[in-house]
Amino acid sequence: MFDVIIIGGGPAGYLAAERLGQEKKKVLLIEQQHMGGTCLNIGCIPTKTLLNSAKQYVHAKEAHKFGINIKDASFDWKAVQNWKNEVVSKLRSGVEGQMKRFGVEAVNGTAVIVLPPSGERPAKVKSASPNGEESVHEGKAVLVCAGSTPVIPPIPGVKGNPLVVDSSALLSIEAVPKNLAIIGGGVIGIEFAGLYSSLGSKVTIIEMMDEIIPFMDKELSPILRKAMKGVDFKLGCKVEKTEGSSVHFIAKDGKQEILSSDLILMAAGRRPVIDTWGAGASGISIHRGAVDVDDYMRTNIPGIWAAGDVTGKSLLAHCAYRMGEVAAEDIIAVLDDKAKINSHNRMRYDAIPWAVYGITEAAGVGITEQEADAKGKKILKASLPSKMSGRFIAENTFISHGAVKVIADAKNRRILGIHAVGSYSPEFIWGGAALIEHEFRVEDVKQLIFPHPTVSELISDAVWEI
Repeated sequence: MFDVIIIGGGPAGYLAAERLGQEKKKVLLIEQQHMGGTCLNIGCIPTKTLLNSAKQYVHAKEAHKFGINIKDASFDWKAVQNWKNEVVSKLRSGVEGQMKRFGVEAVNGTAVIVLPPSGERPAKVKSASPNGEESVHEGKAVLVCAGSTPVIPPIPGVKGNPLVVDSSALLSIEAVPKNLAIIGGGVIGIEFAGLYSSLGSKVTIIEMMDEIIPFMDKELSPILRKAMKGVDFKLGCKVEKTEGSSVHFIAKDGKQEILSSDLILMAAGRRPVIDTWGAGASGISIHRGAVDVDDYMRTNIPGIWAAGDVTGKSLLAHCAYRMGEVAAEDIIAVLDDKAKINSHNRMRYDAIPWAVYGITEAAGVGITEQEADAKGKKILKASLPSKMSGRFIAENTFISHGAVKVIADAKNRRILGIHAVGSYSPEFIWGGAALIEHEFRVEDVKQLIFPHPTVSELISDAVWEI
């Protein structure tokens, strides 16, 4: 019998397995495809690898602006793909190595909960290997980390259209398209737009909302759009249908338009996977298409926890990591019958950073000005252009775009939000998360020393502006 059976080997699942293994728990991890899940294999890692290659190409073409002459810069798409595959393979092997290091038994196959745990018996989970062999495993606890899958809206002409692809397929196309239409201006759409436009594609984003990246501060969204040269944005538009490689949509002014392209990316977001692992038979509560959990990642069924995208709380890999850690610690406390559970080690969602890794990057944490207005909260704010940073100017052309915005509570002067567009934003936004998590006030941040020259200094400068 296992102490814990984990369904899904993505960020939540494999990190929880590591933490449980560290505490000498007997763990079984069942992964349907490749260890590492969507993030490592067809999400975060391959997209960032391709984006880095694209950035190298852009830097080579623009190097003359910095006094470096590189003649006839070009890219080899096949070599770019080979590098992406090598990176993914290395990291996947690393995760597999960690499973062995901590004594986690990892198997490849589908998993279904066939008998939920109770006070009298352990849980039973059935697994089926790729060759069809079935096994039944018993566990004292089950952690569901089934992940998410792309959303395919019921748009006429999409289903069965070989020229409409999701993000997974677009990662491995044989050639860079001359014209690419992207339905959806969220993170996935923006990152792929940055990638392919920098490699020469004419990219058009068709977005239903009036602005890209719905959770981004509306003062900074236009800055990111302006920085994305070579991308045409059709905002406030409703897609009616696709015909082959053409997209029919109603523009913001009410006129019907047709966009012709070579390929169409459907980037309408992702949804939790809840229909393959026995959610119904186990009696787990499903709310709005996701597993309902508390702050300790417990479901309504004692002995079953859930973490990551399947909870629908936040479909971000780093949030899944944290969920996996919280679930692992709570499982250990329950299995070891500890009288006290560390109440501080629970999920808190008010300081989860997000990041967009386009050719121009963006990141944020905490509330936006628009969210503050909607809550009737009085705020103090300051925005500074990135050109006020010495490092930003030294490493970017003078026409590059970027900004940092800080939001504080007008009453108690606590930092409520930090938002950024421009180089290194995803690398320093964790600092903003720490400031919010630990309730720093304006006066507290003013006493911190930021390294110089860094773009992160703009946070300090904006706080002083407040």
